[in-house]
Amino acid sequence: MSAAELERAVQLLVRQVGHWEQPRWAAAATTGNVPRADLVHRLVQEIANLAADAEGQPRRTVPRLNNDLALPDQVRVVTADLLAAGADAEVLARAAAEVTATRGAL
Repeated sequence: MSAAELERAVQLLVRQVGHWEQPRWAAAATTGNVPRADLVHRLVQEIANLAADAEGQPRRTVPRLNNDLALPDQVRVVTADLLAAGADAEVLARAAAEVTATRGAL
């Protein structure tokens, strides 16, 4: 998995959800009985964890912001952190799989 492939997966997710208003974020995801916003925040946390591991740093909790409209930006930021950490192809593939699974669940 390359950085470009992960960036493409993230771009597809952001295009899918970037225009959503609050009611769509609050709606239940197609899989499970959780709001879409919770599902995307879980993705943000997972990518942040991968970035921390790649940097050799402790994992930190990503704050859940009051405005769900910020979630696409949070996805972009933690993905940029992961790429800047120089994660290997296996880690990038895991992140891309998480992004793709999240897209499918929304």
